[in-house]
Amino acid sequence: MILTLQLRERSQCSLKITFLQNTILTGYTKCPIGIIEIKAFDNALVSVKILSEDLLNNVLESTDSDIINEAKKQLQEYFNNKRKVFDLEIASVGTEFQQKVWKVLLNIPFGKVKTYGQIAIELGAKEFTRTVGNANGKNPLWILVPCHRVIGSNSKLTGYAGGLWRKQWLLEHESKQSKLF
Repeated sequence: MILTLQLRERSQCSLKITFLQNTILTGYTKCPIGIIEIKAFDNALVSVKILSEDLLNNVLESTDSDIINEAKKQLQEYFNNKRKVFDLEIASVGTEFQQKVWKVLLNIPFGKVKTYGQIAIELGAKEFTRTVGNANGKNPLWILVPCHRVIGSNSKLTGYAGGLWRKQWLLEHESKQSKLF
């Protein structure tokens, strides 16, 4: 949606709202920690999140599209220990700072972790550790943009929109041989 505000005189303004005609495609796939909901435009993913098992009966049919099917395939490969890096087009919407944080997340290697503080320092904003945490929590592309690889400064698990048990499962899945925390 594009919002345009035009001021005419002191007390008058006009408002124009234009709705973009992008169809959001939705698909679902089962994984060991729930049902993955995948949302995309024709050429890029916009959201990947894990739903609770109890929502299984409420899940609608998946859209049959190349981008959704490829995302399902790569996610299944990830959960079957056959993929460590995703090769999918993504389109995330966020503030400039959120985009910077999400870019750092994409560079955290499989099986490794960083703290919120380390990310803040990497961005040259040491004092913005909590802001990094907020940006991490707004990530719409779970697993693909690996927000689960971020931990607290005391090496403890902190915040994960999908629940801490899922974050722990994902970290253990990625590091079967060594403890990360």
